[in-house]
Amino acid sequence: MLLTELLHPGVLESLAGAGHGARVLLADGHYPASTATGERARTVHLNLAPGLLDVTTVLDVLLRALPVESAHVMVPPEGEPEPPAIAEYRSMLAPVPVDTLGRFEFYDAARSPDLALAIVTADTRTYANLLLTIGVRAEGTLTTR
Repeated sequence: MLLTELLHPGVLESLAGAGHGARVLLADGHYPASTATGERARTVHLNLAPGLLDVTTVLDVLLRALPVESAHVMVPPEGEPEPPAIAEYRSMLAPVPVDTLGRFEFYDAARSPDLALAIVTADTRTYANLLLTIGVRAEGTLTTR
């Protein structure tokens, strides 16, 4: 039995095979995951019912399992207000830099060959997509018993 909170076999396998610079997409329930992800990426569907599991919940667990070097969020067209999910992600990820991309730029970034894992959630918020870049483990973070 694992001691980590993260227990999903597909997510664990994908993260274990990903290294520094690999990317993880946390997609909302509106994201076109069948066409806007990298062809090498594993897709894990956690979207059982609308709103049942959101990006924030998945992010919370992932942040305890892997180092994040940087992140990108999808933003609406210029002139529209920033969605509340983005402020939430910035707060959770601080001090990690969170950069913005327009919708189609975000899709292009998620189609990158560096995308190791796409997690599709049932988040019903608009523009609740998040693209994480995996960092490196800090020296001395290996725990032994």
